[in-house]
Amino acid sequence: MDIGGPTNVRHVAHVTFDRFNGFLGLPSEFEPDVPRKAPSASATVFGVSTESMQLSYDSRGNCVPVILLLLQSRLYDQGGLQVEGVFRITGENSEEEYVREQLNKGNIPDGIDVHCLAGLIKAWFRELPRGVLDPLPSEQVMQCESDEDFVKVVRLLPQTEASLLNWAINLMADVVQFDHVNKMNSRNLALVFAPNMSQMADPLTALMYAVQVMKLLKSLTEKTVREREITPSGVDIRCSNEAENGKKEEDNEEEEEEEEQDGVYIIEEEEASERIRVVADEHTSGSMKSENASDSKGDDGAVQPPICSSNNIGSK
Repeated sequence: MDIGGPTNVRHVAHVTFDRFNGFLGLPSEFEPDVPRKAPSASATVFGVSTESMQLSYDSRGNCVPVILLLLQSRLYDQGGLQVEGVFRITGENSEEEYVREQLNKGNIPDGIDVHCLAGLIKAWFRELPRGVLDPLPSEQVMQCESDEDFVKVVRLLPQTEASLLNWAINLMADVVQFDHVNKMNSRNLALVFAPNMSQMADPLTALMYAVQVMKLLKSLTEKTVREREITPSGVDIRCSNEAENGKKEEDNEEEEEEEEQDGVYIIEEEEASERIRVVADEHTSGSMKSENASDSKGDDGAVQPPICSSNNIGSK
């Protein structure tokens, strides 16, 4: 029996699937049967393992959760790289809680404060079940003294953590390239990111380790910025024109003025220790919350991250 071709065919709608926004062009009568999914395979996008989250590639080939790409894109679109004190100034708690709820539903509200977006990026790393740098032997990290030592030790990271670290380093490098406007140099950024990249139960050990992690992040960020100066391709194209203008202004300054860090917000040593101590305490008080969140993730539908090499960390 021969089966003929289809008859009475008509084009009703053209439907596509976008990994960021779900089904596009879906007829309204089908929408109740195809609910919009959150950008995660778990019930929440914070405090869960990356293995249970929807992943995608960034422009540099890093395989990271979609939620980070969404927050980064919104931060850049709203001119966050040019905002003074970005990643240092905290946003409103009430707004952050509201945005968290919306993110868990798969929505990103409009008009989010830049400092709230930056704070959520830090919170995402801080609330991971296991810190990005926790797979590294703490003894080897503490023994690092030079830039080469830091580059060598981060090559020991597994593929997932290597991609997350590389993504974070390039984000920090993007911010540093506007430090003449946002007052956030590599040291200041490393200081506010360091306590979010590892988790230790003992507060004293966590404080000492976070200081070394700060040096690691600072070293890798400066290395990335230097490489971008040699082969410009670094900052997001949405900010490339501003970067060029800022670079011209910096080229006219003397090296002595750069050493004095004129116009850059300087976080003093006492403030630095206090910031690291406070976030270390947050790790301890928030550990139970992270455990409860990680227990809620499901194994079904988990997305395994594609292979991402750890040899490129600290590179543009």
